[in-house]
Amino acid sequence: MSTIANTPKPPYYAVIFTNLRTDVDEGYGEMADRMVELASEQPGFLGMETVRETLGITVSYWQDLESIRAWKQNVDHREAQRLGHEQWYADFKTRVCLVERDYGMLEG
Repeated sequence: MSTIANTPKPPYYAVIFTNLRTDVDEGYGEMADRMVELASEQPGFLGMETVRETLGITVSYWQDLESIRAWKQNVDHREAQRLGHEQWYADFKTRVCLVERDYGMLEG
């Protein structure tokens, strides 16, 4: 994903998922791509920005906390979480934030 998410006027929520990868790559790219596709179909999803290197950072944007909870419990997402814990991540951290203000270069 190589664009900046087009989010609505705040407030909204951001989930920041930062991870350190292991050397195991079996199916990681395919699963990561599937999670982007699946998340974008979820109610309350607003956008996503991601960088996948040794240190990966994905920021997803959500309308409300209920949408975030529903995404966390999605069956396919739960399977990706399980595989991440068992194979793909040496460490990770998830942060849930309320976005109160945003601005950018191309805005008024």
